[in-house]
Amino acid sequence: MPAGVCGCCGPLRPRYKRLVDNIFPEDPKDGLVKADMEKLTFYAVSAPEKLDRIGAYLAERLSRDVVRHRYGYVVIAMEALDQLLMACHSQSIKPFVESFLHMVAKLLESREPDLQVLGTNSFVKFANIEEDTPSYHRRYDFFVSQFSAMCHSTHDDPETRTRIRVAGIKGLQGVVRKTVNDELQAIIWEPQHMDKLIPSLLFNMQDTDEDTERASGEENPASLAESCFRELLGRAAYGNMNNAVRPVLVHLDNHRLWEPNEFAVSCFRIIMYSIQAQHSHHVIQQVLGHLDTHSKNTPRVRAGIVQVLLETVAIAAKGSVGPTVLEVFNTLLKHLRVSVDGELADGRRGSSSSVSSSRARDRDSVSSSRARDRDSVSSSRARDSDERIVQNAIIQTIGFFGGNLPDYQRAEVMMFIMGKVPVYGTPCHTIDTVKIGHQGTKRIQTMLLSSLIMVTSGFKCKTICAGLPAAFLEPLCSVSLMEDSELRLLVLEILHNIIDRHDNRAKLRGIRIIPNVAALKIKREKISKQDVMFMKKHGQQLYRHIYLGCKEEDNGQKNFELLFTALALITIELANEDVIIDLIRLSLALQDMALANEENLPMFIRCGIMALVAAYLNFLSQMIASPGLCQHVSKVIELRNLEAPYLLPEHVFREKCPLPTALQADDRAVFFGVVEVTEALCGSAYSVERLSVPYVPQVTDRLTRRKSFVDTISLQLDILSNSLPDKSHLAEEITFETLKKAIGKFLYAVGKFSYLLHKKTYQLHKFSYAVGKFSYAVGKFSYAVGKFSYAIGKFSYAIGKFSYAIGKFSYAVGKFSYAIGKFSYAIGKFSYAIVKFS
Repeated sequence: MPAGVCGCCGPLRPRYKRLVDNIFPEDPKDGLVKADMEKLTFYAVSAPEKLDRIGAYLAERLSRDVVRHRYGYVVIAMEALDQLLMACHSQSIKPFVESFLHMVAKLLESREPDLQVLGTNSFVKFANIEEDTPSYHRRYDFFVSQFSAMCHSTHDDPETRTRIRVAGIKGLQGVVRKTVNDELQAIIWEPQHMDKLIPSLLFNMQDTDEDTERASGEENPASLAESCFRELLGRAAYGNMNNAVRPVLVHLDNHRLWEPNEFAVSCFRIIMYSIQAQHSHHVIQQVLGHLDTHSKNTPRVRAGIVQVLLETVAIAAKGSVGPTVLEVFNTLLKHLRVSVDGELADGRRGSSSSVSSSRARDRDSVSSSRARDRDSVSSSRARDSDERIVQNAIIQTIGFFGGNLPDYQRAEVMMFIMGKVPVYGTPCHTIDTVKIGHQGTKRIQTMLLSSLIMVTSGFKCKTICAGLPAAFLEPLCSVSLMEDSELRLLVLEILHNIIDRHDNRAKLRGIRIIPNVAALKIKREKISKQDVMFMKKHGQQLYRHIYLGCKEEDNGQKNFELLFTALALITIELANEDVIIDLIRLSLALQDMALANEENLPMFIRCGIMALVAAYLNFLSQMIASPGLCQHVSKVIELRNLEAPYLLPEHVFREKCPLPTALQADDRAVFFGVVEVTEALCGSAYSVERLSVPYVPQVTDRLTRRKSFVDTISLQLDILSNSLPDKSHLAEEITFETLKKAIGKFLYAVGKFSYLLHKKTYQLHKFSYAVGKFSYAVGKFSYAVGKFSYAIGKFSYAIGKFSYAIGKFSYAVGKFSYAIGKFSYAIGKFSYAIVKFS
């Protein structure tokens, strides 16, 4: 009996424990016992309800082995777990997964690098398994924190440090793959997890030493982190973009990576190429918001952020910059203004410091005061150069934005920027010209017009009315009459960008006598009806501003070159028979103005105007293919070469060109004559009778040099009044008060329209917020319903298990009753035999 009792103790031990114990050899160096492992796998597949117990027992053994430092058995246990995970794909695997994750967490908590790497590899294998049903309650907070800590490993041994960091990155990649596709695991996109995950990846992308550079493929932390970063961003949905980009900006701030910004630019290139194209405007808005927070930072930091913004805009797909285009441009222009103000403030501080140093020179030694002067001047110049870098980066960014916009949005942006340009004498609600002074106003005008050049570059409007609407042309021409030569050059370049729709400007570069215009192969089309109407309505305005721009005393060679290009482009793009006659009248009027010299212009300006007229009439005569006009122009040019070379562009714009003391109006052979031009054009479709009427811009003496938008409007009203029959009646009614009221009504209408637009935008944002809130509530309700369903399922499972136990007990009772009945039958049979024997 004792032997029998001892023999039955082994079979009483649960079978799953015996199978688990059998896979561990006596010597851990022998490795996993494969035959017994196959038995354990078969048992687990055949009885999946035992998986949770198998997992719990394996976890118990692994924890014991970790504490006792028996790492060979730990490796065997994890290998067994991996094989069970790969073999079992059933509903009962979820309790087993909990035990598995608990064991992985134990390994990650240890300080042994080998165990951390082992646990990470097991987790990565688990992450690659696609589960049949989602998990409602499983969380990966611990793993995100632990893997992030491993990514920042500072182990003394470089190879070990690299192994730990690679394992941490692989672990984060496993967490991303396991969670981003599971709608119930959207918690991974919450800020507390993104603030750990993304900086860990960026840290390894940034930290590239010699040891990591030698490694290649999956063993290189930098390349592996970049791959994981791209994968994470590629899986980011519409609502998760802000949480994914914000940690990148914070990391760049904390590690001061905006100066220099090579790594920041590289990060955002990765972001823009990894995300979906329709999400690009989210990234751009995030960078713009970050630029707002750094508006008072150093110029180099702001320049670094703007250059990053420039890269994101350059990569952004066309038309995907989002619905808030004007807000983006408003932000950029605001920072442009801040940069200009900073530059001017530094200049004022530099001048004040020089004044104080000059006072100190009277008290202190001369050498020390000079040293202070040099330091203050050098620091001020460095600050100015940094601000110029910021301004140039902003202008380039605006240009790339404009280049990515469709034509209708680009026209709106052009109007928006033009409305920001300060003009003397006009009310401007965004810029106080009195406060910033003349120099600040000029600087802002230059920057905004440079931005307009970038936006209009490559702008191909179908009709000139779309590119030069009246609301845009009026202030632009107003700026073109400023006394500053640089501003006039910028305005002319903007006009070139808009008018030149066939890319002919490069062929017309430089003012010269073109011997053969046909060799330039100029592209042109027949003028449309819309363009004809535009020239009838606004042509005189263009002629007037070209006329007034030619007689500015500070004009240089560049001004005359751009004026020549403007006249040539108008001839190519907008000229019909009437426009050609007007352009000839304008040219002859410029020649007469230079000869009469009623405004006492310098001789260089007078000769420059003559050279401009000669170059343009030579171009025009060949463009309209008029033999008579070509002959007359060629004859005048030949005579000028012999007798008055200073009247030709090739001579007058040379550095040391001898200029005459006066122009002899009596020598008519070297000038273009109205009679000769009229005779040359007779018999053609041109109305030559209009050539007898000299071109005179309708301006008064006080308006010859325009400075304000109000004066420009007055000029137009003067011209309108002169063109109407009843001049005296209109002169009595158009007074300053009526003009002031008209402008006030116009500004009031613009303000009212802006208010209604902002009101509609606010209502739209409010509605979007309500929709988002409702969606969040629906999601929360769905989550509660799922949790409740899970609880009901768990309760039903418990009831089923209890019913199974009751059935098993009933079966045992029935079996016992059957045995008693059989025994009673045997006794009855025995009694019957005894009775029969008796």
